Amino acid sequence: MTRRVLLPLIGRDPSEAHRTSTPLELLFDLCFVVAVAQAGTGLHHALAELHVRDALVGYSTVFFAIWWAWVNFTWFASSYDNDDLAYRFGVFVQIGGVLVLAAGVPRAFAGSDFAVVTVGYLIMRTALVAGWLRAAKDDRAHRRTNLRYAEGIGACQLGWVALLVLPGELRMTGFIVMAALEMTVPVWAERATPNPWHPHHIAERYSLFTTIVLGETILAATLAVQSALDSGGRLDEVSEVAVTGLVAVCAMWWLYFDRPNESQVSGLRERWDSTTATSSFVWGYGHYFVLAGAAAVGAGLAVAVDHATGSSTITPSGAALSVAVPAAFYLIAVTLLHSSHWTRRDTVALLAGVLMVALAAMGAPVISTALVLAAAAAQMPKSASSNEATSESSPSSST
Repeated sequence: MTRRVLLPLIGRDPSEAHRTSTPLELLFDLCFVVAVAQAGTGLHHALAELHVRDALVGYSTVFFAIWWAWVNFTWFASSYDNDDLAYRFGVFVQIGGVLVLAAGVPRAFAGSDFAVVTVGYLIMRTALVAGWLRAAKDDRAHRRTNLRYAEGIGACQLGWVALLVLPGELRMTGFIVMAALEMTVPVWAERATPNPWHPHHIAERYSLFTTIVLGETILAATLAVQSALDSGGRLDEVSEVAVTGLVAVCAMWWLYFDRPNESQVSGLRERWDSTTATSSFVWGYGHYFVLAGAAAVGAGLAVAVDHATGSSTITPSGAALSVAVPAAFYLIAVTLLHSSHWTRRDTVALLAGVLMVALAAMGAPVISTALVLAAAAAQMPKSASSNEATSESSPSSST
């Protein structure tokens, strides 16, 4: 089969039937998880060495770079994936960029050296800007929107490069400013003419990436247990953490897929106005906390293994909090993002997040986090119907 090098890059039909993720998109996600794994490893080591501030700053900044690059490509592909050779090559370049970024993650954690991370980011964003410029040329209906994306992303990338020369004490402030500017680019661009992203495709892409990140979480815990056993640790020392990891990840999966994303995203697509546009950005951006929390649980489980085997001097409550805090972030973020009508179940889920952290702070064993997660998942069966949501929601929430 001969594949065209260049096809017109025009917007796809947002109501296209049977639109699903492509094998190339799945490869893209798997390569991005390499960087996620590196970020989790850096978080694990920093927490185990009691460098809490460095752990939180390093992880939140590195994960933002990974997540934001993924978000940018995912929404672009939903609108403009034509699968010609030029498009495929652009995706391969972005994959190369994220692997460079992943290689720079240990240096970013060890000495706040973001040079390699920035180079990887520059590679990814250059390919993405080229894609937006190509779409601007071919898709006249969305030309202004696509040019805004290209201009905004290009300008922000210059800002990231400039951030490298700032004094160390100003870099965190500079990062916050740049992150805020990055997230305003889609808001500004979509005000021209909303691009034709596909609601089912977007929901599926986020769901699949969440699943892959959860898989990486259980892998991180498994490798930590294996490493402890290989180093002479006893099975009874790490068995609690192993069970915690399995139960926690299963519960986190249940919580995320309890209520499908597609119905919410479809509604936003069908009723696009200033209100629903804001809601779509909140939904898309809010997944930072879902994904960052999920990946950080794996790092926390590795810290708990270190504590159980005496490899770290972290306190019992510190080890428990390393798992409970990101798990609570995940639970609360999923609850807020997936609740179109607030119910008593959602209130219970939020209280469960607070309970996990409180129990860990009081020195409860790490498995308490998994048990609370499981209880939160069990009280939200998928059969939770729209009738319950309607009857339990406040009148002001029904519009």
